[in-house]
Amino acid sequence: MDQAIGLLRGKVRLLPHQAEWKKSAEEVIAKLKNLLADTAVDIQHVGSTAIASIHAKPIIDIAVAVNDLKEDLLEQKGIFCRGKDVSGQMLFVMGNLQTGIRTHHIHVVEYASTNWKNYINFRDYLNAFAEKAQEYDRCKQELARQFSDDRRSYTLGKEKVVQELLKEAQAFFC
Repeated sequence: MDQAIGLLRGKVRLLPHQAEWKKSAEEVIAKLKNLLADTAVDIQHVGSTAIASIHAKPIIDIAVAVNDLKEDLLEQKGIFCRGKDVSGQMLFVMGNLQTGIRTHHIHVVEYASTNWKNYINFRDYLNAFAEKAQEYDRCKQELARQFSDDRRSYTLGKEKVVQELLKEAQAFFC
């Protein structure tokens, strides 16, 4: 039986959309709102688990918008900081770090930044346009078959399609 939430670091396994993903995202968002109080301007469920019509890795992505990025923002609250994985963003990880199972990625970005807009626009665009979501899903599934043990190659392989879809999303939402 597939685990609905959680994936070993570095691995790629896609599952059909799971109802538990939304519930888990809501629970973590509530926890983050409590921990961060006024520091968080907005918190949203993003990434493939927030797109109901596609397959996703069973790791819940949450974007947190803040006015000022701080490395110790969540680490002092027991959420592990992976550092700046992307310029202008801090990545925090939840899960069982001893076994390497990750359940949630918390992407902390500056509010109204390009990173924030990309997270929201990408999710909303793919939820609004099923044919675009399916295009992305086909790309992900092909790459997952090729790179199940190589998360980096999987992610790099998606980059061209992601950039094209982001460009379309930006044009649509402007």
